Amino acid sequence: MKIEMICTGEEVLSGQIVDTNAAWVANALMDHGIEMQQRVTVGDRLDDLVQVFQERSQHADIILVNGGLGPTSDDLSSLAMAKAKGESLVECAKWRARLEEWFTRNGRQMPPSNLKQALLPESAIMVDNPVGTACGFRVKLNRAWLFFTPGVPFEFKRMVEEQFIPFVKQQSDTRVEVEVYKLLTIGSGESVLANQLEELSLPEGLTLGYRSFMPYIEIKLFARGAESIAQLPEVVTVIKQQLGVCVVADNSDSLAKVVHQQLLEQECSLSVAESCTGGMIASNLVAFAGSSGYLHQGLVTYSNESKIKVLGVKSTTLDEHGAVSIATVTEMAQGVRGLLNSDYALATSGIAGPDGGTEQKPVGTVAIALATESGTYSQMLKFPGRSRELVRALSTAVAFDMLRRALLQQAVIVDYGYYHRVE
Repeated sequence: MKIEMICTGEEVLSGQIVDTNAAWVANALMDHGIEMQQRVTVGDRLDDLVQVFQERSQHADIILVNGGLGPTSDDLSSLAMAKAKGESLVECAKWRARLEEWFTRNGRQMPPSNLKQALLPESAIMVDNPVGTACGFRVKLNRAWLFFTPGVPFEFKRMVEEQFIPFVKQQSDTRVEVEVYKLLTIGSGESVLANQLEELSLPEGLTLGYRSFMPYIEIKLFARGAESIAQLPEVVTVIKQQLGVCVVADNSDSLAKVVHQQLLEQECSLSVAESCTGGMIASNLVAFAGSSGYLHQGLVTYSNESKIKVLGVKSTTLDEHGAVSIATVTEMAQGVRGLLNSDYALATSGIAGPDGGTEQKPVGTVAIALATESGTYSQMLKFPGRSRELVRALSTAVAFDMLRRALLQQAVIVDYGYYHRVE
């Protein structure tokens, strides 16, 4: 079964906004073993939309169309689809009633322009949008089902998860059972990981895929068919043994999520003192509901004065070793842990760039410490040739992994690969 996507919108085509919907849905489909063959982006021009609907519907089995269902004059997806089929637009009475009820419930008067969202091609089948005013629909043209969704991300994602993916699965009577297992890694690039795994003999029906979203590389194992799925746990074990410490999580898209769950489950508390990461560690954690159950505080102690007055770092330590040093982050971690007697504390201090480096401590040099009840673990790493944002992201990932390993009672400081540790 051939699946494609058509992304609509002048702002997407011109690069004014980044099309996060397309990246998200491709990954969501892949998690279900569903591969997308092609994606097309087209602007808000009626003739172009009609042409792309007609052309791609001759090649694909299912086409996900995203955007162009709003109330304004440049929202043309419904009209273009009607023209592509040679049909009229007709009002969907069910959706008009939903619109009227939505505006009444929210104490608002419905603008006449919103009635446009109830107009669908004559042969269309309505697809419910449970969280918005844009009506989705699907319609058959040539060999393809075209499945229309709004562009608002939280509406789009809800409809994909609850309606589009189940629809795709229903269309294939001969669909082979697929299971996907994901391994999250840090410290090695795609080529290095591929070289390490290329000599592995994988069972028939099991394939590897890679996804880079720095600071992580995700390895995906696709098992197709019951026999391959049964062998998946054994293959995962072999791959973990081959890659060693660079594998940091199973079936998770971030170390923050892993650490968040660990801290909740073990009922441990955490404090954070950040310099070069500028709040990134704390921000990653508070993105998850329930983080107040363990996070005591997240302090951005950027200046030396703040390190001294807030965290109790000795001025002599800063004078003798500098702000970016194992001695300084050790005292930062111990100081922030002691403020509320947290079970754990993380601290970072580094040179994220693009300026500020020296011959001894070039841009990309970062010191990270983890303070625990039993002692403090500190290390200094170099991330050469990385952007400011990536240095911060890499530092955050290493800090999280140090905490993850401590919570698992594993060695806290390990050699990841191309992260160069300063002895």
